[in-house]
This record gives sequence, structure tokens and C-alpha cells, in this order.
Amino acid sequence: MRTKARECAFKVIFASLFQPEGNAEFQRGVYKAFSLDEEECKYADLLLDLVKTHREELTQALNEYSIGFSEKRLFPVDKSLLLMAMAEIRYVDDVPPVVSIDEAVGLARKYSTEKSVGFVNGVLGTYMTEVQKNGHSD
Repeated sequence: MRTKARECAFKVIFASLFQPEGNAEFQRGVYKAFSLDEEECKYADLLLDLVKTHREELTQALNEYSIGFSEKRLFPVDKSLLLMAMAEIRYVDDVPPVVSIDEAVGLARKYSTEKSVGFVNGVLGTYMTEVQKNGHSD
């Protein structure tokens, strides 16, 4: 299951909002705390790499789809979840977008507010529709 890998990637993305240069030791600590196996570590690394590589584009999309909220006004938890899920929806072809959304909503339920759950679901649903309409090609 990739659920633990997503949760770890989310925590590392969240931390990067406060310490942008990243911290490999922190990342390893999160992976260890969640007892990720090798495959889960690879998936978490993939999500982190996608968010890092496409950060500008994802942030732009976030501004576009989070109607009424610029990414600078979003709760850091929600912003982290949205960046991760949007990267997964856009760039990971072997995961159905609805799974990405469901996982992000589950994490919002665990780490954010009840209002955030609906917000995250709405933003990602709109984003998924747009990505599917325009295709996955880079």
C-alpha cells in the first residue's frame, strides 16, 4: 500500500514549507518512524521529487483551482496535501486520480479541519477533470 508513503511525503512537503532547503535527515527520520519498506520509500521519494521538480507549475495550478484563496493564504497542511495530490494526479499514471483524491482527503481528515476536507476534495476534483480533459502528456 502507498498510503504510508503518501503520509510521509506529505509530512516532508509540509516541513519544506518552513525550511525550504530540505533536510535529508528529517526525511529519513519520517520514513523510519513510519517503518517504510524499500518500495514505500521509493514511492515517497517519487512524490517528493515530482513536487520539487514541478513546484512552480503546481503552485500556479493551486492558485488557479483554489478559488478565493491564493496559495499563500492556504493552511500549510492543505497546501502540502494539494501539492502532493496534484503531482500524483498529473504525473503518476499507474494511480487512478480518484485514489489520489481519496488519499488526500483522508489525510486532510486526519491532519486538517473539517472545512479543509471539502476544500481539498473540491480543488482536486476540479483539477482532475482539467487534467483528464487536457491529457497527461508533458
